[in-house]
Amino acid sequence: MIKSIKHGKMKTYVGYTINLKKRLYAHNSGKGAKYTRGGHWEVIYTEKYATKNEAISREYYIKKNRKFRNLIKERYK
Repeated sequence: MIKSIKHGKMKTYVGYTINLKKRLYAHNSGKGAKYTRGGHWEVIYTEKYATKNEAISREYYIKKNRKFRNLIKERYK
C-alpha cells in the first residue's frame, strides 16, 4: 500500500508488483496507474507472496476490506 497527502487528506493505493522500487518510481513519475498520477507516493505497507495468484488474491482482499485498510492508514498518519 502506498500513500500520498493531497490537500491535507491522505489517499492510499493498493497494488501488486514484482519490483517495488520500479513500481513506486513509475507512480511518482506519472507513469503508474491513472489514480496515482500527480502526487508524491510513499510505501506504508507491504506483504510478500510466493505466487502471483496469492498476491492478487490478497490485493483484492485489502482493496475491499475498508476496516483493515483504515487500520493501516491510522498507523501511518
